[in-house]
Amino acid sequence: MTAQANALPLLSDRLAVAYQPMWQPDRVLLGTSMALLLIGLVMIGSASIDVSEQTFGVPHHFVLRHAVYMVLGFGLAYLVSAVPLRLWQSFSWLLLVLAMVLLVLVLIPGIGREVKGSWRWIDLGPVGFQPSELGKVAMILYVASYLVRRRDEVISRLSGFVKPLLVMSVMVVLLLLEPDFGTVVVVIGTILGMLFLGGVKAGQFFLAVLAAAGAVTLMAFAQSYRVQRLLSFMDPWSEENVYGSGYQLTQSLIAFGRGEWFGVGLGNSMQKLFYLPEAHNDFILAIIGEELGLVGVMVVLGLFTALIYRMFAIGRLAEQKGYLFGAFVSYGIAMLFSIQIFINVGVNTGLLPTKGLTLPFVSAGGTSLLVCMALVALVNRVYGETLRMSAKGAK
Repeated sequence: MTAQANALPLLSDRLAVAYQPMWQPDRVLLGTSMALLLIGLVMIGSASIDVSEQTFGVPHHFVLRHAVYMVLGFGLAYLVSAVPLRLWQSFSWLLLVLAMVLLVLVLIPGIGREVKGSWRWIDLGPVGFQPSELGKVAMILYVASYLVRRRDEVISRLSGFVKPLLVMSVMVVLLLLEPDFGTVVVVIGTILGMLFLGGVKAGQFFLAVLAAAGAVTLMAFAQSYRVQRLLSFMDPWSEENVYGSGYQLTQSLIAFGRGEWFGVGLGNSMQKLFYLPEAHNDFILAIIGEELGLVGVMVVLGLFTALIYRMFAIGRLAEQKGYLFGAFVSYGIAMLFSIQIFINVGVNTGLLPTKGLTLPFVSAGGTSLLVCMALVALVNRVYGETLRMSAKGAK
């Protein structure tokens, strides 16, 4: 009895240590994230006043909704940072299965909800949930775990490279059925990048890149509306496109043009007055360009650059300390953000065809915001555990 009684406090102490959040925050990581969150909150408030007034009869519906999701995001980030990475590694396959099941359920009428021709949302009472956001996270964790478990096979054998691609292809098919072409591109780019950093042979990697590029091109021309977007992207100012499929792009470019160097002033955008659709969401960067000018846009891009650089640096630190799972998780999350930011900025500025992808931390969006905040917490957990392992090794 005495031994058992003494063992219980020891067990509870170990659990408390294992599940406590990493209170060794990386200042650059969390500082840039917080700055982007605050910029997003202010710009959503500015960009959505009129559309909120018309849709809901109140001027601050979208910004208040975003603020609520921010509060929920801080809670989720706390929970994520409290879970040891070894548990994320052990149960990554279960999270992937859950994501796959949800991606199937979202396609079922009555469970999934159709929005603008796409089945991407599951209603959860007053809020909606987007399974594709969970799918991106699940794929990163699963592939990071796979690269650790099958490291020798990944480096030396073709099968080690092909197996995760087969798993990814299942998710890609489910995403195309929604359809969600933008997320497909993000997932493919992220996973291929992780596999490259995981040590696959260069020849195999470049062949996979060529195959993926060919597949994406075929998918882009498989649907007439995608073809129309590509045509309007080539000449958005033509008479048949300027008020049609090229309308969003032309209005976005007008917003950037009006902003010039320093912008027309916060709250003074004209394009948000029902000229530019999705001004508070996918095209919020254009409103930033109009109201805060090129300087404001460069500040936002500078914050993103610092955030992504720090994620890669944390991954590199973890790899140097032999903490491979943490390294691959950090690399994967950094690449996920990089690709999504590149696509959103490219769409807003006319460098890429129009595609609906949010700007992380800044665009209005519930599930996207929660996932972005959770991913930052996960990278910060990698940083904390790496420091703790280094401290133990020094002793």
